[in-house]
Amino acid sequence: MKTETKGHNLTIPVNNFYLSYDDVGEGSIPIIFLHGYPFDKTMWQAQLDFLKPYYRLIPCDIRGFGKSKDEDSLLSIDLFGEDLIAFLDKLNIDKAIICGLSMGGYIALNVLKRFPDRFSALILCDTQCIADTAEVKAKRYKIIDEIAVDGVTNFNEGFIKSVFHKDSLSYKKDLVEKLRSVVFSNSQHIITMGLTALAERSETCSALNEITIPTLIICGNEDKVTPLAQSEFLNTTIKGSVLHVIDDAGHVSNLEQPDEFNKHLLAFLTSLSVDDVENLN
Repeated sequence: MKTETKGHNLTIPVNNFYLSYDDVGEGSIPIIFLHGYPFDKTMWQAQLDFLKPYYRLIPCDIRGFGKSKDEDSLLSIDLFGEDLIAFLDKLNIDKAIICGLSMGGYIALNVLKRFPDRFSALILCDTQCIADTAEVKAKRYKIIDEIAVDGVTNFNEGFIKSVFHKDSLSYKKDLVEKLRSVVFSNSQHIITMGLTALAERSETCSALNEITIPTLIICGNEDKVTPLAQSEFLNTTIKGSVLHVIDDAGHVSNLEQPDEFNKHLLAFLTSLSVDDVENLN
């Protein structure tokens, strides 16, 4: 059964906060889009515009980010996953296709491991299955300490530069500015809580061989945050998965090269058999 309300910036009570989401598109097959850290659901707009004639598209703001305000809870990838399942329940969606970029991919792999019967296809974008090494975790906590003293500006500016391909930084300044405004819209608290959630996440690599649903993997060829080698590992470990590498893209390949990204997305979605999606709402 489909939810009756359609549109942008809808809200619904989930797990003691109000989750913000869009519900657009003409199709009956629901695709859930999960954004990266520290972004929001607006990062998927080019995909919504392209796919909405064919599919039901539901990007959501992860707890604490965008319009899904929560300045009180201890954020974690596990909690984000539980929020997602509760959200699907609220919308009476038994099964969905799930698409996650970066942190959104961490959440997708987390929920697929814990709730495998809720998803019929998987799209992993610029992400990885590993947990933080001790060194990377220590670096994150050092950054949190620095933010507590100096504020978020240095971290935010450095992070924005790290996610884009060098050509995007030079020639797509409007895109960079748009994402900068999204990053700076987060409170200092959410920036640090998000870093904590990333630092404390569990690995999902050990469960990759249990994934049996159709899987698409997309990665920018110069992704410095979750390097291509990580996507190649996902591809070799998830049976039957397909990997596409986006040229002239960094960590936000869907923003930097939307036409190429959308082409691979649509090809994957149209390749799904009736059996793959027959139980979808």
